[in-house]
Amino acid sequence: MSSAAISRINVTPVKGCALVHPTEVELTPSGVAGNRRFFLVSGDRAFNGMQCGQLVQIVPTVSNGDLTLTFPDGTAITGAITHGRAVQSKLPRGVVTGRQLKGPWDEALSDFAGAAVHLVDCDDPTGALDSHAGTLVSVASCAELGNVLGAEVDTRRFRMLFEVTGVAPHEEETWAGRRVAIGEAIVRVQSTVPRCVITTHDPDTGLPNLDVLRGIKKLRGLHDGDSVDFGVSFEVERPGPIRVGDPVVVL
Repeated sequence: MSSAAISRINVTPVKGCALVHPTEVELTPSGVAGNRRFFLVSGDRAFNGMQCGQLVQIVPTVSNGDLTLTFPDGTAITGAITHGRAVQSKLPRGVVTGRQLKGPWDEALSDFAGAAVHLVDCDDPTGALDSHAGTLVSVASCAELGNVLGAEVDTRRFRMLFEVTGVAPHEEETWAGRRVAIGEAIVRVQSTVPRCVITTHDPDTGLPNLDVLRGIKKLRGLHDGDSVDFGVSFEVERPGPIRVGDPVVVL
């Protein structure tokens, strides 16, 4: 376990859009502030990669109170983050409230997605997360899954907060219920994470190209006879900064 370390951090300011990979984040009691801060709605429903996988081609950046969306053709649309009407939307964790953004993004996003969508700033400072404060998966687990499928499995398919090297395949699942030190923070691992069809999409194009769910089911079976699980979730016991290269130690 002494060699276990964080190999990559994955966050995104806009839920469903491209992941970005900072070398350091601040882990708060409820997650990384700003991660999934913004989300899309169409009508009164959340709109994400399930409806338009190609959203992963859009790179979001937040800087000095401005939001920039860079589209795959190189067009970059920037505007100040200002708020309009309050909205509610149902996400997997429940009803999430936020404020619709005023600015130049909705028209471009709607044209790209082929649906009328609006960008919303989540009221929760840790964003529109689906469930727990964070998630992690080992690089070795993804490599073993790739062996089953006969193809490389890009770890980004799972959109996990942290990726870990230096552990055996699925070793992270044995940490359920245990405290784990990651850099200066301490988390408590909760359970395995149910996976959805998004994992079958190429993380660069957003188009389906690999039956990851079939591979997980063949490799790991069904969790409780019901869900296809991969990687684990956690809650935060002691906040702190986490950097790429930080050790991961089961306490």
